[in-house]
Amino acid sequence: MFWKKNSGGEKLSPPKNIPEAVGRYLVVGLGKNPDWVWNLKATLRNNDKDKDVFQVRVFDQSKAASQKIRVQDYASLSEHPELILYEGWFNKKTFEVKIEAKE
Repeated sequence: MFWKKNSGGEKLSPPKNIPEAVGRYLVVGLGKNPDWVWNLKATLRNNDKDKDVFQVRVFDQSKAASQKIRVQDYASLSEHPELILYEGWFNKKTFEVKIEAKE
């Protein structure tokens, strides 16, 4: 299957292209290089309180692959926090984004 449930019964999806709102924030809001930004991947997790809000972790798939780390979903990045470039949340309906860079 393309998803699995974690121990809390939550459905977790595999990494995807970064959501448009998040990519736009990185390019326009933070002035990041669009060629770099649109090659990043993101893992998402539903927010229990609002179905339109998602927690997001942004990472570089090529860096993970070069270190032979397979990112399966949002939770698997917890085991490799050094791969997380940005983390926060976004609202897919209002396009509101609140993310911060990770060191």
